Amino acid sequence: MTSTATEPLDRIIADRLRAALAPTHLAVSNDSAQHRGHMGDDGTGETHFSVTVESVAFAGLNRVARQRLVNNALADLLATRIHALAIRASAPDG
Repeated sequence: MTSTATEPLDRIIADRLRAALAPTHLAVSNDSAQHRGHMGDDGTGETHFSVTVESVAFAGLNRVARQRLVNNALADLLATRIHALAIRASAPDG
C-alpha cells in the first residue's frame, strides 16, 4: 500500500488499519492541535492521534496484544511521523 506525502496522515492510518485488521468499527482522530508547542510537535499538525478500533482479529487477545497488532500495522509511521498514538482496541463481543 502506497501513500503520498500530501495524503493526510489520519487517512493513511485508517487505510493501514483497515488493511491489517478488517475492523468492524474504526475511528481515527488527529489530536495534534491539542499538543501544539509540546514535545513531539514538529509543526506539521500531524503528530498526535487517537484510534478506536474494533476487530475480530482482537478476539481472545489481551489489551497489550491488541495494541501490538495496531502498532505493527503502523510501525514505520510510528518510527518516523507519529509522535503519540492513543489506542482503544476491542473485539466485537467486548
